[in-house]
Amino acid sequence: MIVHQLKKLPKNTVEITVEIPNTVVSQEYDKAFEVLRESLEVEGFRKGKAPREVAEKHLSRDAVYQQLLRRLLPKIYEDIVKKEKLQPVVSPKIELLKAKEGEDWQIKITLAERPTVDLGDYKAALKNIKAKHKKADIWVPGKDPEKTKEKMDAEDKQKLLNEALTGLLTHAKVEISDLILEEELNTRLARLVDDVEKIGLTMEAYLKSKNTTMDELKARYTREIEEMHKLEFILHEIAEKEKIQVEQAELEKLLSAITDEKERKSAQQNAYFYASLLRKQKTLDFLLGL
Repeated sequence: MIVHQLKKLPKNTVEITVEIPNTVVSQEYDKAFEVLRESLEVEGFRKGKAPREVAEKHLSRDAVYQQLLRRLLPKIYEDIVKKEKLQPVVSPKIELLKAKEGEDWQIKITLAERPTVDLGDYKAALKNIKAKHKKADIWVPGKDPEKTKEKMDAEDKQKLLNEALTGLLTHAKVEISDLILEEELNTRLARLVDDVEKIGLTMEAYLKSKNTTMDELKARYTREIEEMHKLEFILHEIAEKEKIQVEQAELEKLLSAITDEKERKSAQQNAYFYASLLRKQKTLDFLLGL
């Protein structure tokens, strides 16, 4: 019987230690072997029909164990998440602590849960920000004569929105798991390395050209990533609190505006993503309207 121990860590992180008996490993090994055997082609036999003793000569144990892990670990993870009523927001980090042949296995699963967001009296904070913004940005005839009133209104709205979001970050309390930050940081750094190599530079030369170090770059990226995720969770919490929803008609109107048929079909298949964008925009409009 597979058993697990759950440990709550700071910043909405959960660590789970799982014990997998050797009897389970053996059973799963046989299942994984059969899955691979079904697609095995051996001369003199129809595809997938080679006897086990023949198939064993063509299938390495490493390949079978890799198949075993691909089958078993996701199931263990899903069962634990369901049983413990966890709310993971990114893919888990799974480590094999013990995995000797013929012995019980032990794995460690680390996951990041959706954080609790304390908005506080965010409406009062935003109204105060808007009042200060209005007082500091009174328009005077003749001011910035080259700008049209429409352009100034758009710039003012964007400036106010930036101040409001900064205020929310300062006022609300939300802790983001380091697991989320690490995953996004690694993705961003890998993308940067690829981009730098494409233009024929080394990372050392790139960092020197930007007058920074790798540690400073990582620190800046981490701050940006943390703020981005904090805002996502804050806006989601506000939308939930204020019951901001996207009507089907609103979503259909957005999708129908896509003129390219191929792009429109692709968008329809990802309707949830577009609905989430609409909901975020409606939440931002709500904040500006307070």
